Amino acid sequence: MTSTPSPAPGPDDPDRRTATAGSAGPPGGAGRPIRPLVARSREEGHRVATPLELFFDLCFVVAVAQAGMGLVHSIAEHHTGTGLLSYAMVFFAIYWAWVNFSWFSSAYDNDDVLYRVVTLIQIAGVLVLAAGVSKAFEHDYFVLWLGYLIMRLALVTQWLRVARACTGAERRMALRYAGGVSLCQVGWLSLLFLPEAGRGWAFLVMALAEISVPAYAEKDWTTPWHAHHISERYGLFTIIVLGESVAAATVAVKSAVVEHDALGELLPLAVGGLLIVFAAWWIYFVVPIHGRLRGNRQAFLWGYGHYLILGSAAAIGAGVEVAVEQTVGAAHISQLAAASSVTIPTALYLLTVWALHARYFKVGIAQQLVLPMATLAVLACTFAGRWAVLAAGLVLTATIAVGVTLTARMSTRNPAPRPT
Repeated sequence: MTSTPSPAPGPDDPDRRTATAGSAGPPGGAGRPIRPLVARSREEGHRVATPLELFFDLCFVVAVAQAGMGLVHSIAEHHTGTGLLSYAMVFFAIYWAWVNFSWFSSAYDNDDVLYRVVTLIQIAGVLVLAAGVSKAFEHDYFVLWLGYLIMRLALVTQWLRVARACTGAERRMALRYAGGVSLCQVGWLSLLFLPEAGRGWAFLVMALAEISVPAYAEKDWTTPWHAHHISERYGLFTIIVLGESVAAATVAVKSAVVEHDALGELLPLAVGGLLIVFAAWWIYFVVPIHGRLRGNRQAFLWGYGHYLILGSAAAIGAGVEVAVEQTVGAAHISQLAAASSVTIPTALYLLTVWALHARYFKVGIAQQLVLPMATLAVLACTFAGRWAVLAAGLVLTATIAVGVTLTARMSTRNPAPRPT
């Protein structure tokens, strides 16, 4: 997907003099309210998510919830194809806006007043974007584009601040980011003017352009993102998305119970959905991935792949909602289609988590096969009728039990066991 960028200049390189100025991290609330936006150090200790970053993530819940709701309505109304395309487009906008902010903050967050204000403007853009999600499922992208514009202009402002504070290769990198983001935002205008038949292709072209910007911008200078901080940020966002799936499924079950008094029919769905989400959390966090993120090649592929992890995680909750609506007769689709709306995103989640990081920590063929075989088993559960969701949840519970058992056996043979 990307070529390996040149390593960041060493500590003796004159182009790095601005980066080392920020190596101790942000100065906190004391000092000048506006400071140069200089690079932080990759070796900074105790680097964790800030309250502002957590607030930023929390505001994305609204957009994720709206995207899931749009997918539910599309599937329930027999518009699965167009609904999936709209969901893919909307979720990419959500995901990529979050990615842009998170990687920038990992490298350059100085926590001054201007940085905070610009970030709050980005949050306002997120809320505008969320307000336009439902319209986007009706092929009206103006409000979505407007929210994206607010976020991207704020991001460009941050990159121009970096360019002003540094020199040499680092300055060229910052200007490339500012220019690339701006050009891509102009390119997204195509969704407003192209006929509906061409919008899917326009989305594909623009998505590829967006993910190419970091590779181009960092070909001479690598931003000093912090591996532990980045892995924590992705983990926290994954938790938020899984939490939204739990919340959406809970609301759907509650509404169905109140309106249709169908607790007996819904109990297997509720238990199965909860087991799936619990297992999704367990499987994601069982390995410490930050040690593998040694350079841009690994980190970019890992970060880009989270589009599928996060998108499928959010779709699991939407699928449970669809299954609930089908059970109580509110969605006039087949039982097989309702079950597929849960099992397919669950299988995609399992396979992607395995491919991106779990497989690098597996020892032996038995451990390597656990998640791929679980993926096939979950897909087979699609044909279990009204018990499909519960069956998928039980399969994942068994998967975790098998993984824990294999790890325990490995630890008895090896005094220094590797995580699974």
